[in-house]
Amino acid sequence: MIDDPLFYLAAIPAVVLTGLSKGGLGAAFGLAAVPILALVVSPVRAAGLMLPILLISDVVAMWSYRRHFSIDLVRHLMLPAILGTALGWATASYVSDDALRLVVGGLAIAFVARIFMLERAHARKVASGSAAGLPPPTQKSTLGAFVWGTLTGYTSFVAHAGGPPFQTYVQPMRLSPTLFAGTAAIFFGALNMMKVIPYAMLGQFTAENLLMSAILAPLTVGSTYVGVKLVKRIDERLFYRILTISVFAVGLKLIYDGGMHLLGL
Repeated sequence: MIDDPLFYLAAIPAVVLTGLSKGGLGAAFGLAAVPILALVVSPVRAAGLMLPILLISDVVAMWSYRRHFSIDLVRHLMLPAILGTALGWATASYVSDDALRLVVGGLAIAFVARIFMLERAHARKVASGSAAGLPPPTQKSTLGAFVWGTLTGYTSFVAHAGGPPFQTYVQPMRLSPTLFAGTAAIFFGALNMMKVIPYAMLGQFTAENLLMSAILAPLTVGSTYVGVKLVKRIDERLFYRILTISVFAVGLKLIYDGGMHLLGL
């Protein structure tokens, strides 16, 4: 596998997208990494290979955003996410890759639909003169944190796909791009560290996987720094538009792949 050019044709864009995601350009970019790698290796092996790469990029992102994150929001979501991680570990052997693709893809599309409906409702208020500017930010919710935090932990464990549920809960709060990116960096960095022991228990850290992760590590460090620099310069409206479009595109791809495989097409 190490000498296979096809592997690197898939692995290089997957790692670059992961680095940009960890740098702050939306967790949805990283969501594409496992599906891309799954074109050349099994989804389970792709997830195992990506975790060391995620941990390396997490260190870069957490250091870059160490002064720019919401500790209250991280604490608010962490306990439900730990519960979701435990559920992911307990059910990892029973949930098929294709069923999971459909679930994560459905969450991604539901997220985009929710954002669209919020924006349409606010646009009607603007047209009637009862509101102006951007939609008002949402507030923290105990129920929302439990539902979306648990889903984030679960999908993050089984497929490194915690981006859509996290964004579904946090994006409508309309944090600044830097604060959003920093909160995501600290939250997912801590969550990924918790996944190391259960992943090792599932036998995902093979010698070949670790060697391939080490080969690709410099690329993920560089792309993470690029993501950090871009977030600090990007317009807020453009930032959130990129997040939404990326989630929608990946959601459609996951639904298509999961559906086609389950139908045997």
